[in-house]
Amino acid sequence: MPALATKLSNASAPATIAMSIRARALRAAGHDVISLALGEPDFATPTHVIDAAHAAALDGQTKYPPVDGTLALKQAVVAKFARENDLDYALNEVMVANGGKQILFNALMATLDPGDEVVIPAPYWASYPLTVELLGGVPVFAECLEADCFRLKPEALERAIGPRTKWVILNFPNNPTGAVCPADDLRALGKVLLRHPDLWILCDEIYEHLVFRDVPHVSLACAVPALHDRILTLSGVSKSYAMTGWRIGYAAGPASLIKAMLVIQSNATSGASSVSQAAAVAALNGPQELLPVMRDTYRRRRDLVVEALRSIPGMTCAMPDGAFYAYPGIAGCLGRTSAGGKPIRTDDDFALALLDEQHVAVVSGSAFGMSPYLRLSVAADDESLAEACRRIARFCADMR
Repeated sequence: MPALATKLSNASAPATIAMSIRARALRAAGHDVISLALGEPDFATPTHVIDAAHAAALDGQTKYPPVDGTLALKQAVVAKFARENDLDYALNEVMVANGGKQILFNALMATLDPGDEVVIPAPYWASYPLTVELLGGVPVFAECLEADCFRLKPEALERAIGPRTKWVILNFPNNPTGAVCPADDLRALGKVLLRHPDLWILCDEIYEHLVFRDVPHVSLACAVPALHDRILTLSGVSKSYAMTGWRIGYAAGPASLIKAMLVIQSNATSGASSVSQAAAVAALNGPQELLPVMRDTYRRRRDLVVEALRSIPGMTCAMPDGAFYAYPGIAGCLGRTSAGGKPIRTDDDFALALLDEQHVAVVSGSAFGMSPYLRLSVAADDESLAEACRRIARFCADMR
């Protein structure tokens, strides 16, 4: 049989997807499974967004769209950045893609040469290092500690930057920890980045509307204007408007970088779905009442889950200030054996045994670069979350 590319030798599906597949298989076999593995809002897409997509389809907006996005959506993105982030961009400085993940892929493929390094704070979204490695780059990790509520410290960032660094990726609010980076922290990180003028900076702000503090989200390009021309700011409609399946991400940055990213996209997928783009226009330009409802709901669920997890002997849990995840530490649960006879030496062991014995799907911290932890999504109804926490407590109490 002909060989596959050697670059795929270490590539695999993200652990979040793998755990969700395992959970679905158990559910199909008749088990009552509660899955907290995927980061997906449990709200419905707003009706006016769906209506806009339907109207666009009836209007004949079903042909090939522009590679960089429809004019209406690009204008909506420009207006959004000005309105919500205090950032000014021209139309040739924004682009639309098939989800935020394609923005990441386009940017790295357009800029990375073999051996180039990408600094990624850990814990991290699993696709960051996987994509870097797939494209011939080398991920370098800057550790964010639970004691610091998983916020990136300037000294950790400085240590990670080296002569081969091409990119620094910042993701706040953070997946998987829910960490938020306030303006003062951003300015401190900015001082480090200003000392390294040859670096690109990717700010993944996909969770920007899910901040539980009483202060608004701040973009690095606004907090440190001197970095504006080196920053690619990524966002999208998936998390904020419950539109994960519509597959619309967008980004703003220097025109030269956007142009290079569009070369990649034009040869990979062309433009994103025209109907989905019409829906995204309605989301960005239309009523915004869903945003505070989602934020307040996730805040309440966060409080429920964190309180429950902190009451379990052997667990710790930093308070997440954004997104919709909890990231509990389980160091005190290791070295024991589950009720089903499985040794619990690692967070992988814990997550697999928890699914098999209590039918709760979570993702081990090893998938996000920091163990021993678990990632739980709180994007589920209150009763499911409460029952999941009861099952996790029972699982821990039954270990010996």
